[in-house]
Amino acid sequence: MRRPIGVNTWVWQSPLTDASLPSLLPRIAAMGFDAVELPLENAGDLTAAGVRASLGGLRPYVVGAMAPGRELVLADDSTVAATQDYLRACIDLARDVGAPSVCGPFYSHTGRVWRTGEAGRAAAYAQLRRNLEPVAAHARDSGVVLGIEPLNRYETSLINTVGQALEALGPLLGRGVGLALDTYHLGIEERSSADAVRAAGEHLVHLQVCGNDRGAPGGDQTDWTGIFAALDEIGYAGPLNIESFTALNASIATAASIWRPLAASQDDLARDGLAFLRSRHDTSQGEHP
Repeated sequence: MRRPIGVNTWVWQSPLTDASLPSLLPRIAAMGFDAVELPLENAGDLTAAGVRASLGGLRPYVVGAMAPGRELVLADDSTVAATQDYLRACIDLARDVGAPSVCGPFYSHTGRVWRTGEAGRAAAYAQLRRNLEPVAAHARDSGVVLGIEPLNRYETSLINTVGQALEALGPLLGRGVGLALDTYHLGIEERSSADAVRAAGEHLVHLQVCGNDRGAPGGDQTDWTGIFAALDEIGYAGPLNIESFTALNASIATAASIWRPLAASQDDLARDGLAFLRSRHDTSQGEHP
C-alpha cells in the first residue's frame, strides 16, 4: 500500500485562487509530491477548470475553512443555511476536479469556544447531525466524502477528540461522512495518537501531518512510529498531507497562531517534510507488510 504524499498550499499562501495555481502547483509537483491539498476559503476563489489546468499529475484534495460566521450549531437559520451553501460549494469543487473528499472542522468557526455541560454538548451534537445531514446527502450524491476534523481545545470546545467525533457524528458515519485527523491536534488532545487512529478505524478518510510545532513532520516529538503502525493496522490508504502555514500572511498567521518562521523557508519546510514522509513510509511498509 503506497499512500499519496501531499502538501497544503497554505504552506505558501492564503487565499488560494485561480490566478496563483499556474505558478504554485507545478512547483509542488517539481518537489516530488504526489498530491496537493486545495483550500477553498470562499466560493468562487477556485474554479474546476482552473484547477484542472494546473494539476498536472497531482492528486487533488479539497479542504474548507470555517471562518467567523460559518456555523452549523448554536446559530440562526440564515447562518446555518449560508454555511451549508458554502460546504456544498466545496463539495461541488471536489466533485468537478476528482477529489475524493472535502475535509475540515465543519461544525463551528475556528476559534469559537464556550463552556458546556453534558446535556448542552449532547444537544449541540444532535443539532450538528440535523444540519450536516443535507450536506452529507449532497456529498453522497456527488461521490464525495465529508471528513470532519476534531480540533484542539484552543480552537474549539465542541469536538476535540476522535471519541467525541464518533459520538457527535454517529449515524452519519459511512453515509457521506467520515473523519479527517491532523497529527497536530492529536498530539494535544489524545493520550495516544496511535490509539486515536485505531479508534477512527474505517471512518478515517484523510490525514494531515506536521510536526508538534506545526512545522515539517519529522525530527519532532510526535510518535511517528506508532502512528504509521496504526495506519497500517487499519488499512488506511488515503493521503498523508502536510498542513502548515506561512507566517507572512497576517490573517492566516493569526488564525493558526503562527508567530515565527517554522523553517528556513517555506520550500524547506515542504521538502523536509516530504523527505521524512518518504523515508517513514518505506520503513512502515517494511515493518508492517
